[in-house]
Amino acid sequence: IQTIIEERMTRARAAAAMRQWRAVSSPRSRRWSGSPGSANLDWGRLGFDFQKTSGFVKYSWENGRWDEGVFEPEPYLKVHVMSAAIHYGQAVFEGAKAHQCADGVVRLWNVAANAERMRLGCKRMMMPEVPTEMFVRACEWAVAANLAYVPPYETKGAMYLRPYTFGHGPQLGLSPAPHYHFCVLAIPCASYYSGGLRPIDVLVVDDSDRAAPQGVGHVKAAGNYGSDIQVSIDARADGYSTVLYLDAKEKQYLEEFSVSNFIGIKTRPDGRRVFVTPDADTILASITLQLLMTIARDEFDMVVERRPVHVSELADFDEVAGCGTAVVMMGVNSITHKDTVYKYDSIDTVTALYERYRAIQFGEHPDTHGWATPCPSLEQIHNANRLHAHA
Repeated sequence: IQTIIEERMTRARAAAAMRQWRAVSSPRSRRWSGSPGSANLDWGRLGFDFQKTSGFVKYSWENGRWDEGVFEPEPYLKVHVMSAAIHYGQAVFEGAKAHQCADGVVRLWNVAANAERMRLGCKRMMMPEVPTEMFVRACEWAVAANLAYVPPYETKGAMYLRPYTFGHGPQLGLSPAPHYHFCVLAIPCASYYSGGLRPIDVLVVDDSDRAAPQGVGHVKAAGNYGSDIQVSIDARADGYSTVLYLDAKEKQYLEEFSVSNFIGIKTRPDGRRVFVTPDADTILASITLQLLMTIARDEFDMVVERRPVHVSELADFDEVAGCGTAVVMMGVNSITHKDTVYKYDSIDTVTALYERYRAIQFGEHPDTHGWATPCPSLEQIHNANRLHAHA
């Protein structure tokens, strides 16, 4: 009897995958694919805001396993009012990108690294891990089904991907949720710096902490970000574009900016440049930072140091920058810490790193590390889903 039930469940999953494919492929839904840029949006005015597209990818965790996923056309989810994500913050998210490159091919940018970071986050938050293969397939599916909304290469915009997973279902007590969703949104966004890097002014905050020692600052848990909203808004009201956090225990060591990692550039007596970034268990491991460290070391012959950075060392840097998925890099003009203002007159090295990174992203410079991967067609994704459903 058990064998019969399992066979029926397998056939049901395969049938569901086929129905989903037919829905995506139907004439009424051809707008879900199209060619890059065919949605005819005002690409230069997109900014970094939500833009409704053809839909998003959603997987559900039921009975100890992930289902085969569906494509949802409307940007809404129906969840129980007592869901763990709402009350207890059991949620993890990621940020990734896809681009139309110089050769016309749409490529996803290093999404396997995002999959690994989400896996670690799920483990820490007691959530079912999202397998790398499923994570990558979901990102590819979201891009392929929204191909018309991928900004054309000449705009230098990107398709921003927001994979996220969260616990839901009736859960009054504090414990892992009974159900989970894993979703991927694909949202077009403009180039963050269409006119080149513009250095910003930063405030070091002493009266707020981003993360606690032995907490969850090292994973991309949703709850890490809510407490930063007031801090950042207050800083902007005082004329600072963002804030820089110190360690919560001693208030002596640099951690990270509001939503990006810290980079300092200095020059040794022998003239060799040094790329410095803080190291602590409370800092989120930026995927953008990892790639920039590789570029700095392999392509710019820089010394790369990942270590604790005392706040007094702000006086030693020639250049300072932040880095993250959305912005890639941001140059820093000044950092104010209490009564001291540290000024940085150059962003030459930061600009060079930024331009090289972007050139690799857009296929204008050889991608020797294989960070960019071509997005499969909807048909190829369907075939992969069908094979997985029968596995």
